[in-house]
Amino acid sequence: MEAPNPFTPSFGRIPPHFAGRTSFLTSMTKALADERRTSPDLATMLIGPRGTGKTALLGSIGQEAAAHGWIVAQVTASDGMLVDVIERLQESAADLVEPPLSTHLKSVTVGTNFSVEFDKSSAYRGNWRTQMNSLFEQLKPYDSGILITVDEVQGNCAELETLTQAFQHFLTEGKPAALIMAGLPSEVSAIVSSKVVSFLRRARHRHIGRIRDADVEVTLRKTLADEGASIDDDAMSEAVAAIDGFPYMLQLVGYWMWEEAPASSITLEDAQRGIRLASDELRDSVLATTYPELSKGDLRFLEAMLPDEGPSTLADVSQRMGVQSNYASKYKKRLMEAGVLGDIGQGRYTVELPGFKEYVRDNLAQRLDAEEAPSRTRWNSPVTPKDK
Repeated sequence: MEAPNPFTPSFGRIPPHFAGRTSFLTSMTKALADERRTSPDLATMLIGPRGTGKTALLGSIGQEAAAHGWIVAQVTASDGMLVDVIERLQESAADLVEPPLSTHLKSVTVGTNFSVEFDKSSAYRGNWRTQMNSLFEQLKPYDSGILITVDEVQGNCAELETLTQAFQHFLTEGKPAALIMAGLPSEVSAIVSSKVVSFLRRARHRHIGRIRDADVEVTLRKTLADEGASIDDDAMSEAVAAIDGFPYMLQLVGYWMWEEAPASSITLEDAQRGIRLASDELRDSVLATTYPELSKGDLRFLEAMLPDEGPSTLADVSQRMGVQSNYASKYKKRLMEAGVLGDIGQGRYTVELPGFKEYVRDNLAQRLDAEEAPSRTRWNSPVTPKDK
């Protein structure tokens, strides 16, 4: 089609419509609009695997906060994050607070007593909490709150510990502060288990996962209708099946269907071409990066799920692995923390990433071919501690 493509598969881009996130975004809007600024949603952790739209959600929340008068800093968890927070807040509040002098980072001390020191010529004096208190004080006349969003949280980030410890004090002191963070399940698990940042256990945890097929269809139709386009029913059915509830795949499939459609109505043939291109891109950008991060034991657990067309039970997987259920549970937990495995209740588990089961099957076949043992069934091989 000649009109600009409305779908946004690029990392972090905010889509025109979020599928299946209406309730969450409505709660956040209500919390940000409340002048008392006491909602528990103002301390939230978004938890989900790659491709579930966490970064885009953070971006949308930041935009909504700015619209309600908040001063916003959106950063990524990394070395230098605290300096970045201060500078982004200064940018956001440029018309409200005094401009800073030239800033020079003098030293960073990492360890039990983490600290950031600025050169004396800097406008920022004292530790990070003191610098933030100064900003809060300057914003008082304007009744503005401060929102910090942190993406890609990591369990080993010392600066993240400093930020969360200070944020707890901000709340105790009644300062208008909000902190929204996002990360992979495994990283969030590592963070909340730390005694240093145990406060985060009490933050509101929002698990961002798959979306319902009905929400996928509504979002596709809305996005297309905004640009005066439509989609045939057969094409929609195939698109929804291929997306399989995965937000990133929704944007990929939508993007490539649009690119492949010569007219304003997407046909079944357009959809099929777009789905093939989207599936190839998903394998390269998500599946191929997730697979190498898994241990041998993780992969054997997944390989033991391959005979099941639908969900798998821990009992069946354990039997195929040749181990006790409590031992297989360790790998189940690891895969769930990695966002690869999902619990659908009643002791049943599914692979969350669309196409990942087939990706595991293809890699298993290649490995068996390389070993010249095509008849070997890996799920009959017991897992040993060396497989960790």
